[in-house]
This record gives sequence, C-alpha cells and structure tokens, in this order.
Amino acid sequence: MGRISVELVPRTVDGLTNQLKLVESNISRIDVINIPDLLSCELRGPEGAVETKKLFPSVIPHIRAMDIDLEKPLPMADYLRENNIKEVLVIQGDPPQDMMHTVYPTESIDVIWKFKKEMPWLKVYAGIDQYRGSMRQEQYRIRRKLQAGADGFFTQPFFDMRYLEMYADMLSGLNIYWGITPVLSERSKSYWELKNSVVFPRGFETGMDWSIDFGRKVIDFAQKNDSNVYLMPIKADFTAYVSGILAD
Repeated sequence: MGRISVELVPRTVDGLTNQLKLVESNISRIDVINIPDLLSCELRGPEGAVETKKLFPSVIPHIRAMDIDLEKPLPMADYLRENNIKEVLVIQGDPPQDMMHTVYPTESIDVIWKFKKEMPWLKVYAGIDQYRGSMRQEQYRIRRKLQAGADGFFTQPFFDMRYLEMYADMLSGLNIYWGITPVLSERSKSYWELKNSVVFPRGFETGMDWSIDFGRKVIDFAQKNDSNVYLMPIKADFTAYVSGILAD
C-alpha cells in the first residue's frame, strides 16, 4: 500500500516530543507525521514540523489559507526551505476566536497555486471535506485544486465503508489519504453530527473497539487499492488506538 500518516497535535514542545517517542518506540508502520496548525497550540504547523524532524524523518505541516496575504510572498517559504520541509497540506482554516489574529479572505485554491508558483519543488496536498455538500460540489472543488497544482488529498474522517468506496470511485487515479478517527463518546458523536454534518451508518458504535475495527477495514482497503491512510487519534489513547489498527 501507500503511506500511513498519523496526526500529532503540537500543543507544547514537550507534549509533541512525548508523542513522537511513542511513535518511535511502539509503531514501525507509520511513514509520515501530520502537524495541524492550531492557533490554540504552543507551536504552529511549520514550527511543529521542524520539532518533529528532530525525531522523525517525514513530516507534513498544515498551512491555513486564511493566514496568507496573496499580495505578499509566502511568509514561511524560507523557513520551510531552510529546514528541509518537502510537503505541506493547505487547509482553509477556522476563523480565530478573537480578532487579534489577522486573517485574509484567501481561498485554499489560491494558496495551493501560490505555493506551486513560489516553491515548485514542494509537494502540496489539499483537503477534501466529503460532508460540506454534495459529491458533485466536492468533485468540482477537487478539480479546481488539481488545476491549481495539488499533488494529492487528505480527506475528512470516514465512518462508513460504503461512502468511502463511492468516493474512491470518484477519485480513482488520485493520490488520496483516507481519514479515520475514533469516536469514543456520545458527545463526540454529536460533535461530528452537528459540526460536520456526518451521518453515521446503521450499526455504528461509540468506543475504541468499533473505531479500531473500522480502521483496520480502511487499512485493508488501502492495501488492496495502493492508497494511503490518515489516522487522527485526537484525544484517544494514542498507543491503544494506533497500535490496535496497525497490529499485524
């Protein structure tokens, strides 16, 4: 199969280092680390990526499109180049809780194009949100991102193999990382339903066992279809979740 990526949230330097040590000592099948760019964290995406490279060779920082002023050069270009960061994931980003943080009316498609123009050697990934509208609408966004130069895509988490397979048919031939994440409580389930418009399949269960079983199904699918998987442990026990999915 392709690569297995795991998301690590860089809340603090020490916290990120501890998570990386878990990856290094317990899980050998992980190929790349994704570092989200959250305003609430001590480290931003590129900074977390540089810390990650001290312990892990392959890393993909997230870049928030709304933080980019299209009238100016990419502010992180030199930093990425100097630290040998070779891949990024461009996302739209959530608005800040307070307006002390400057944002711009910039679309992710524009930022993908800007990266490919100013840093053509960089591999640039884009996001897929399979819940924000119809498949036709998302297919149009995907085509636009490909035209802008996107090299591949990371999806939002899937919870239904039938829905994943429908997307796989639509995305045939593209470099896709299929997202999965645990849903361990009714509160978490409600979050995905209300915030992200997820419709869970019949038979879905909250808890680690169901999440691990579904994750293993996605791994099997990726192996058969030579595609990638994107694990997002979020607040779950990292070792229990990731090791459970990747166990031989």
